[in-house]
Order: sequence, then structure tokens, then C-alpha cells
Amino acid sequence: MSSPLTERASEPLDGGIPHGDPATAWARRKLDYKLVSPLNRRKFRVIVVGTGLAGAGCAAALGELGYSVVVYTFHDAARRAHSVAAQGGINAARAKKVDNDSLERFVKDTVKGGDFRGREADCFRLGEESVRVIDHMDAIGAPFAREYGGELRTRSFGGVQVSRTYYTRGQTGQQLQVAASRALQRQVGAGSVDLRTHREMLDLIVKDGRAQGVVCRNLYTGEIEAETAHAVVLCTGGYGNVYFRSTLAHNSNVTAAWRAHKRGAYFASPSFIQFHPTALPVSSHWQSKTTLMSESLRNDGRIWVPARAGDDRPPHEIPEGERDYYLERKYPAYGNLSPRDISSRAAREQIEAGHGVGPLKNSVYLDFRDALDRLGKPTIKERYGNLFAMYFDATGEDPYTQPMRIAPGAHFAMGGLWSDYDMMTSVPGLFVGGEAGWGYHGANRLGANS
Repeated sequence: MSSPLTERASEPLDGGIPHGDPATAWARRKLDYKLVSPLNRRKFRVIVVGTGLAGAGCAAALGELGYSVVVYTFHDAARRAHSVAAQGGINAARAKKVDNDSLERFVKDTVKGGDFRGREADCFRLGEESVRVIDHMDAIGAPFAREYGGELRTRSFGGVQVSRTYYTRGQTGQQLQVAASRALQRQVGAGSVDLRTHREMLDLIVKDGRAQGVVCRNLYTGEIEAETAHAVVLCTGGYGNVYFRSTLAHNSNVTAAWRAHKRGAYFASPSFIQFHPTALPVSSHWQSKTTLMSESLRNDGRIWVPARAGDDRPPHEIPEGERDYYLERKYPAYGNLSPRDISSRAAREQIEAGHGVGPLKNSVYLDFRDALDRLGKPTIKERYGNLFAMYFDATGEDPYTQPMRIAPGAHFAMGGLWSDYDMMTSVPGLFVGGEAGWGYHGANRLGANS
């Protein structure tokens, strides 16, 4: 018996990318869109599934514009979405530092960081809109770090050689999620958004080849409910939990995207998984997941292993000449801020070659000794205090006096539901946002900047 997938397998897949220069594609596409007047917007209903940064932002924006929006979330409140786990920062092409950054360099880093799988036109749009995203999140209350004179402060991140990451200590995702949730709740209060919590999407309603609603289960009562709309937007996160010990929360699942796939939505790059180089190592066989430490730590921490395989000495007893700062040695231009995939593979190579440290020999050191000597404890505490506290709670070890131990951990799903340039999947009327989608891979995607 045929299925929506087999019936469409022979059809050509058109990404709908505007012809011509990708650098101006977004400006040209915006001029081509048909508009809906403010008086007519309330006549259109949109369903948004998911309330992370992508879902909450989408629903709040549509509600603000005047559309009728129904939002479903698996959680007990919108702010409980897993976007809170993105700690390190969000990249933007605002180019406020005098370090030769630019929109073109942002696009270049994004294309390279995504292993050349992303569309160049999409990356230009991401760079253009990133400036507005930072200014918007700042305006609605995200407490970004600031310079003494009031300008938003930036720092570096893996895979780039400029300072373009905007952050709020080591809790950027949490603060952005709070701001986005507040914006969403404002629309709930205004009556333009209907927020329905504790709902699991069971199916996508497809009629005449077009997405026209969803079927959900109330997780409290077990009641099955169906809702129809003119468009459906899936913002339900990624599928990193296919790995048993990923950094994702256990309720981060991919069932909504999978059910859309079964209704005909194509899935792209399913094996494209990012391993974060700064996760905590597995400490026991019964451990069910790994803990993520922010990549921002690599700004001041130096990564090393004992130069001699099998060296069991405590880190403070290993002299400088017998330490291998392997990222600085192999990739001097980037050093400890080498791209995530490169840093993760390099750590794995050292561990498997017998240079791993810790009780299970399954980690490498992230050492702040030199930064503490150079900057002092108050500065390091200001930058990473909450992360150091989290590490101490998880391990019982004080990173102010001894190196952290880190290891690669399955983290981010770079694949997802395929979408065209307009973010619509292969099912007309079904759109995708955030990690549930396959686009915007690389060092400059928010969800990746943990």
C-alpha cells in the first residue's frame, strides 16, 4: 500500500530559493510576499506546537500582528521548554567590535560551521535578522551583559575568530526563554493567543494534501482533542535523545516531527548530530544523561591532557612541560575555541589513545589556572560563577582550585524536517522552526550556542 512518502518520492524537491545573488535574496523575497491587512489578520488561525525560543517567539509575534494563534506545549508552562539549557550566548552580525567582523564573515563562518550543508541564501537571511533579534530581545527585557559605557558586551565562541556572541553570564538560554515567555503571556492576556499546556501532539491533520490542524492529547485528563487552522508551525526541538546519554532533558522528544514525517513531511540529514565538546563526563554506569557545560568556558579555560599516556598523577603534580594543550598545538589559529566538531573529535582521539583523565579515564582537563592568575577570581566569578557552581554541585570538585573534567556529549540535532526557503515543509501549510528543522546549521545557530 502506498503512503504519502512513497507517492511523492519521485517528485523534484524545490527549495524555492530566489534566483540571483544570495546576499540580496531575502530583500527580494520580502517584496514578493502577498500581504494580509491588519483588519483581515484576525480571520486567520495559526497553530504553533512548542514554546521554546522558536515557538514562543513565533506565537508572540503572530499574536502581536493580530492573527488568531493556538499554542500547544508539552510542559506545565511555556518557560519550561528546553531552550533554557542554551547557556553560552547568541551570535549576531552587529559588528560593534573593531575586529573586522561583518555580515559576509558571519555567513562564511555559518556555512563552514554547518559543513557546507546550509543554504547560502538562508545564512544571509540569518545574518541580517540576527541584528534585529538581539535588539528585540534587549528591548523586551533580556539582561544581556554590558560594557561600562552601556553597550552590549560580546565574547568569542567556538569556530569563529571574532567577538560576536551576546550573552547573559552562563544562562543566556534561560534569560531569553523568560523574555520570550513573557512576550507570549502578554499575547495570552491580550486574547490573541490561546495557550494550551500539558498537550502532546498525536497527529497532523492533512486534507487535500495540505496541513490543516493537529490532534493532541491532554496529558492530565487523557482527553483527545483536534484543532484546525490555516497553517501549522512545528517548533518542537530536536531528536538528540536517540543517544541514551545525551545532554537533553528526558522529555525532549521528537514525536511531533516524527508524526509529521509519517504524514509526508520529508526529513533531512538525520545522521547530522553535533557532539558538544564541553559536557561533563559519564561518572557511573547508571547515569541516564550527561550534563552540559557552556562553551563560553573555552574563552578562558585551556584544554589539556597528560603528554604521557596512562599518567595517573593529580593535575597539579603534572608540570607544564608534561602537559599537551592539544587544541593549541594542532589548531593555533583557533586554539581552545576550535569548532565543536573538531574539538570533540580531538578530545575523543586523546581519550582513546590513553590520555584520558579522571576515575574512568574518559575526560580531558579544562583548566582556568592561567586565567585566574591573569584576571583574578572576581573577574572569573563574574563571567562564569553560575557555571562553576553548577560544576561543583555535579562533581563535588572546585574548579577554582583544580581543572574541570569535560568530554564530548551528544547534544544538538542538526538534521530535521526539510523546509524550503519560506520555512515550509514538503507538506503545504506545515512550517517548521528551530531545532525541529534542518536549516541554519553551524556556529551561528542559536540552538547550537550552548
